[in-house]
Parts: sequence; structure tokens; C-alpha cells
Amino acid sequence: MYTEIEQQTLDIDWFFTDGKYIGFIASGAGRLPESVAKSSENNERLVSYFRNLQEISEVIVNPKLNDLLIEIFGTGADERYLHDFVSMTKKGFYSFDKTNLNNFLDYDYHLVTSPMNPLTIDDLPQDILNIILQTKYSDGMNNIINIGKIN
Repeated sequence: MYTEIEQQTLDIDWFFTDGKYIGFIASGAGRLPESVAKSSENNERLVSYFRNLQEISEVIVNPKLNDLLIEIFGTGADERYLHDFVSMTKKGFYSFDKTNLNNFLDYDYHLVTSPMNPLTIDDLPQDILNIILQTKYSDGMNNIINIGKIN
């Protein structure tokens, strides 16, 4: 289990699905969905499995990202910012970052990078699939997602 204090102070990697594709999120010290927060063990299992996958895709950086980051941080995306998102997207994940970093209760995340060849839930072994299906977002992999809609 992730405590509320851990959620407020850590940048926790976690994953979700829209029923077909898989999203990767860096929490930015934001509130986690209940399905993730209730089992740090399951989340760590996903992180370990997904981070050890081979690269399968080229990466598309969100064309709206620079404008969004300039609005939020006053600076655009650089290699340092993009590094982990690109690394995960090369494994087939849609990668998201918290939009309002200083607001624990804000549920908005923005798309950082997309895969040209996305990993699908059909590519997963059953034990990993069983975990990822607990964190489902029905609105698809859009430029902005609101994780308050995760069931």
C-alpha cells in the first residue's frame, strides 16, 4: 500500500490501460488511483516487468508539449525532461506526466510521448494482465487525461 504521505512526496511510476493500449504515468507526487495505491507490491511488479521489456517502437513527442511546458514551467521540453518518458515509450507505452505538480488533488496529466508501435494488452502474460486491468481508463490515450475517471 502507498500511504498518502508517500503519494504526496514521491514521483511514483504507475500504469493503466484503456482496454487496448497501456499508459505509463509519472505521478509527480499526485494522488494515485485507489487500484494502484492499495497495492505497492502489484505496482512494483508492473514497474519491474515493464521496465525490463525490449524496445519495440519509435517515439512521437506530443506536438503540443513545448507550449504546455512553457505555460506550466516557463521552459520547453529538453532531453533531461524527456529521457524517462522516451525510454518507456520505446517499449510501447503512451507516457504521461502530471500537469499541476504542486496540487496533490489535481488529477490532470498530459501526454508527453506516444509510440508508433504501441504495446497492447494482448501482448501481456496473464499475471501482468490481471494487474493492469485493475486500473482502467475508458476515455482512451488522449493529449490530456483526468485520472479521477479511472475505475
